[in-house]
Amino acid sequence: MRAEAQNRVEAIEKSLALLRQRMDWETVPHRIEEFNAMAEDPDLWNDPDRAQKLMRERQALVDAADRYKGMEQELSDNVELIEMGELEDDQEVVAEAEGALKSLEQRAAAAELEALLNGEADGNDTFLEINAGAGGTEACDWAQMLQRMYVRWAEKRGYTVELQSEEPGAEAGIKSVSYKISGPNAYGWLKTESGVHRLVRISPFGKGTRETSFASVWVYPVVDDNIEIEVNPADIRVDTYRSSGAGGQHVNTTDSAVRITHAPTGIVVTSSEKSQHQNRDIAMKALKSRLYQMELDRRNAAINEAHENKGSAGWGNQIRSYVLQPYQMVKDLRTGVETSDTQGVLDGALDQFMAATLALDVSGKSRAEAAAEE
Repeated sequence: MRAEAQNRVEAIEKSLALLRQRMDWETVPHRIEEFNAMAEDPDLWNDPDRAQKLMRERQALVDAADRYKGMEQELSDNVELIEMGELEDDQEVVAEAEGALKSLEQRAAAAELEALLNGEADGNDTFLEINAGAGGTEACDWAQMLQRMYVRWAEKRGYTVELQSEEPGAEAGIKSVSYKISGPNAYGWLKTESGVHRLVRISPFGKGTRETSFASVWVYPVVDDNIEIEVNPADIRVDTYRSSGAGGQHVNTTDSAVRITHAPTGIVVTSSEKSQHQNRDIAMKALKSRLYQMELDRRNAAINEAHENKGSAGWGNQIRSYVLQPYQMVKDLRTGVETSDTQGVLDGALDQFMAATLALDVSGKSRAEAAAEE
């Protein structure tokens, strides 16, 4: 077997081994039997919500098991084809099997990553909030660059992107923006992006100097009907105001924008893109999502510490650094993953950073630390 094909086989075997571990494969048949037994209970559908949840969980487990077994069989079949083709000097068979291995390598790696998205809210839609930090106009411009980056990332995945609110910068860019992003595992992927992002570049505003700018990105799961978050009406203050805009035919002439302040936590959420009634509903959902995120954080001490001490969007709090001058480099400070393809990243190529951070959440080790142990 040629070295390239052998490397693919080893990569696939590694992905399948990790996938097997994350699925706790030895328990899968027993878990499916338990689901089947519960599904046969005649009283199950007395509670339709519980029944539907159970059936979704069962189907997800069955699908995952079938996918794993299918990839395992596909690997064995193609290795056998390559060996047979080489023995009979049939290069067409060898080439076809090697092409199948290339496709399988990508699918196995994707399945391995998807297995990391098993948190309570990972499958939910998400709210994404970007705020300009230290750096004035430069920071507002940087926030707008991040806005474009995340919208492009989401659209490449086929996610739906809905603008919730936006506040423009005084001279350029944006002070803040909020989106609802909908699609499979939207929160599970984007939760890795919460933190402060730092940009180093030559100022585009005629200064000719190298500038450092900061912007914060915070991500919260959309709370679905299966998650109940109680908000005491006495704890919130609802304000309406006229949203600012760039002018022209879309500028608001009524106080339709809504701001909700939650007194016990100090959380403030806004919505300004719809009618006042719709904005109130959107803002309330965003508030519940923020409160739910706080509850998730409390369950995980490490995440909780990171959020409690996130501080301002400035030095010492960043998760990723984007350097455009004097060299080209994007580096994630949590995992050590870096790339010189800065334009690709700013165009939405974020999967490598997200994948590494998800793996870090599972192992507790950076890529560099894991490599040092191998």
